Amino acid sequence: MTHDTGFLDTTRTFYDTIAEDYADFYRSLAAGTPLDRALMGAFAELVGPDGEVADLGCGPGRVTAHLASLGLRVFGLDLSASMLAIARRENPGLRFEQGSMLELDLPDGALTGAVSWYSSIHTPWDRLPDLFGEVRRVLAPGGHFLLAFQVGDEPFRPDRPFGHPVALDFERRRPEPMAELLEAAGLTVLSRTVRVQEADTSSKVPQACLIARR
Repeated sequence: MTHDTGFLDTTRTFYDTIAEDYADFYRSLAAGTPLDRALMGAFAELVGPDGEVADLGCGPGRVTAHLASLGLRVFGLDLSASMLAIARRENPGLRFEQGSMLELDLPDGALTGAVSWYSSIHTPWDRLPDLFGEVRRVLAPGGHFLLAFQVGDEPFRPDRPFGHPVALDFERRRPEPMAELLEAAGLTVLSRTVRVQEADTSSKVPQACLIARR
């Protein structure tokens, strides 16, 4: 079956264009919520220090660096060369590679953990089974997957993000069908959390986080 991969080019172009502004805006995970940090801490404890973890769709490396600070041996992967340039510049001790989550250049069972922190939100619904199947393939038995996304039923398309003339849909999805897709891919969902809308933060819609295990 031939799949449309045009969304990958659109996503790459979007993030290449806004990379520096995006990195400045989302400078530090410490500026995020305690709940996000707690979930990453739980994930790090589940995974443990042995083995390797991939931050899929790592962007400028903010989450990658935080996971490394928690004791994980982690590397980042992203479509955008501009995002990767920032990640390497700001985290010279960490490894970052260019590639697609849908076709990971990794052997079967190579990872003890994988993270998709708001990076599946540009993947069309009909390609999510491929994405989650690829995650399962590269996870070793007992490996864990951390998946975060915005909750909703309709996509959001920002208008001239950071003043740039680029456009991209940000998909918002419900935790229940996402959990079903993970289970269908052979991953057992261990935790399902939803952080409600917070008026005093940049989170204008609920945020979901699922932790699953192969």
